[in-house]
Amino acid sequence: MAKTLRVPAIEVRQGKRTLYTLAIDGKCVHEIATVSRIKRTQDGTLGGYQRPEVLSHIDEIRNYLESDSPMIPNAVVIAFDSRVTFVAVKGPQTTYSRIGELVIPIDPTWAPEDRPGFIVDGQQRLAAVREAQIDSFPICVSAFITDDLTQQTEQFILVNSTKPLPKGLIYELLPGTETQLPSLLARRRVPAALLSRLNRDENSPLYQLIQTATNPDGMIKDNSILKMLESSLSDGVLYRIRHGMGDDLEYEPMLGVLFAFWSAVQEVFAAEWGLPPKRCRLLHGAGVACLGLMMDAIAERYRSKGLPTKAQFARDLAAVAPVCRWSEGYWDFGPGQQHKWNEIQNTSSSIKLLSHYLLVQYKGLVWNKSSANGRQLNLA
Repeated sequence: MAKTLRVPAIEVRQGKRTLYTLAIDGKCVHEIATVSRIKRTQDGTLGGYQRPEVLSHIDEIRNYLESDSPMIPNAVVIAFDSRVTFVAVKGPQTTYSRIGELVIPIDPTWAPEDRPGFIVDGQQRLAAVREAQIDSFPICVSAFITDDLTQQTEQFILVNSTKPLPKGLIYELLPGTETQLPSLLARRRVPAALLSRLNRDENSPLYQLIQTATNPDGMIKDNSILKMLESSLSDGVLYRIRHGMGDDLEYEPMLGVLFAFWSAVQEVFAAEWGLPPKRCRLLHGAGVACLGLMMDAIAERYRSKGLPTKAQFARDLAAVAPVCRWSEGYWDFGPGQQHKWNEIQNTSSSIKLLSHYLLVQYKGLVWNKSSANGRQLNLA
């Protein structure tokens, strides 16, 4: 049986357009609105304007909604057809706004496409609210009324084509967050915090060298440092340190190793340190990635003695330095594998080739030699 839902709203006039701002229980939205998904009709015409639901994303939002104190401050956007009307009521108003109610028809017998509302933006948030194990969850809605599908499509394109926050800025904001985050951002919270300290601590060898949203003049791309940190946190020395902490996360032990290693790099490769990536591959994305793997390898050699000091890192790096070609000459990767220094690019193939070479050289020049001389246990 048809009925009506009356929702308090504010009418806002923007030039020739009119918007409505309201709050409604997200559990009820799917009774009054549906999604027009992007699809092709039989004649090949593109119909609709929404994308299919992304289940993994919905699951992450749902888990967040089921946490202790969820908040979704950004409004979803709904386009209503002319069956929805606005009724003004007495109260404060301005030259561009007035208060009242949106009167929305509801009929449970209607097929989804017959409902008066179409979700222009916020499909996945609303799906997560619908599926979450919660009784209700009020959400903010921005709405407009039109029977013109073109206008609905236009607003969908405009809402979803605006430039998102730069990833670098998001990662820079992560260390200050405590709320539950989507899994990708949650995994990057620790490396983002380490990056921030590497860039901001005045005693850090990488002080202000990392390019971030708030330090645009840095020469090392923030994503290169993040990948290096993530790699070590996944299965390197930083993983070993982090795993030993249990639930008590402390950054100082990890920073101690990072400061010691990069200070050693600065000392051993003093001539190349600080040169921009176009002139030197040391602080280039490929160099950062490969040096991070060297840090993990050296730390593994000293594992029985604890964490390496700056002097120990420097001693091992110095043994490999003569075969490095960061800013001139050719890397000798083997027969027919001569690569000029600037042919090394920030690609998976270059990083794999260079890291393999450096690790093989390190094993032959340092690790195996120490073992053969019976000095592997005397690393002080």
